[in-house]
Amino acid sequence: MMTHAAYDCDVLVIGGGIVGLSTAYALTRTAPGTRVTVLEKERGPARHQTGRNSGVIHSGIYYAPGSLKARYAVRGATELVDFCRQHGIDHAVTGKLIVATDSAELPRLHALVQRGRAHGLPVRELGPAQIAEYEPRVRALAAIRVGTTGVCDFTAVAVRFAAEVSAAGGEVRYGAEVVAVDRRPWGVAVRTADGRVVRARVLVNCAGLHSDRVALLAGDEPGARIVPFRGEYYELARPELVRGLVYPVPDPAFPFLGVHLTRGVDGTVHIGPNAVPALAREGYGRTVVRPGELAGTLAWPGSWRIARRHWRYGAGELHRSLSKSAFTRAVRRMLPEVTEDDLRPSPPGVRAQAVLRDGTLVDDFLIRDAPHTVHVLNAPSPAATASLPIGREVARRALLRARATGWTPPAVESGHCV
Repeated sequence: MMTHAAYDCDVLVIGGGIVGLSTAYALTRTAPGTRVTVLEKERGPARHQTGRNSGVIHSGIYYAPGSLKARYAVRGATELVDFCRQHGIDHAVTGKLIVATDSAELPRLHALVQRGRAHGLPVRELGPAQIAEYEPRVRALAAIRVGTTGVCDFTAVAVRFAAEVSAAGGEVRYGAEVVAVDRRPWGVAVRTADGRVVRARVLVNCAGLHSDRVALLAGDEPGARIVPFRGEYYELARPELVRGLVYPVPDPAFPFLGVHLTRGVDGTVHIGPNAVPALAREGYGRTVVRPGELAGTLAWPGSWRIARRHWRYGAGELHRSLSKSAFTRAVRRMLPEVTEDDLRPSPPGVRAQAVLRDGTLVDDFLIRDAPHTVHVLNAPSPAATASLPIGREVARRALLRARATGWTPPAVESGHCV
């Protein structure tokens, strides 16, 4: 058994996005004195999913009752607003409209009303005249307004988490790409690309787009693979057309919310995203191809089963990706005044979507434990909204794993309650 001094830290977190940093933040608050290190391969935090989304604080209305997404989004939205207020981070609780533009969508809209009320959310049903009170330029047959939805600067939230971790004595290391994981009876040893080795009692995998690969490095079969989907955005040249947030009624067969209109904290309005397969895990451009990563995606049976099962949906998304006019037509269903000239390209994002071997798109957060490790294997939207409760849950599991090695948190040793 290794001595305490032989460990470089108690808990090692891989990934400096909002989930990894929230986990480290939770560890320093739940068990003060715990030695926490975060390794992030980029030169700063929140460079991928956290910093490349629409910035929406989700209410939780879309998610199945009892799911982690529903529980954590509803709770996390309130906590995130409090966190932003406490630390002076730009945010606004604006509410949002979910609009039905076709009669076939009305039953799904009504189902969302029932789901929202089951979650205890403030949901109001609107007719066309009432829609115009909130969004005069939007046209729809019916809508619902969810009052707890908002927007914030998620990158600033992640930066704040990192600052709080450092202030509590933790370490956040950037430019530290993990290339090897060696699990031993006493814990784990991780080697980074610069040759440095970090020894820890417990490893927490919050690697996002690379979470399945880190699990495999640790010797664990995740049971799913990350299939990257690129989401493309446009910025609206006439932001005065949209006052707040406007969403279509989502298709329950897919974990994507459809092209929506989002007025951010800076006043700009973004339109998107669509969802098209990316040819690399960080394939933000259409021409970005990493043959090894693409081969890995194509070798996973679930990828082909998705393609066969959902090819019509995928073809429509690809058409809107390649044709600005097709994208514009999709937007005009909600916002008829929009023209192609109103849409200016905006930086895209890539969603890390876990896919099972049978082609099932994992629809909930997926967290799995293994000896000396905790893997966060699926944490797409609304993970940023839910980052505080997710972080606490992952921290709880990590501390249980650490205690299994005979370790006692310093706060317990000194008589504090954990």
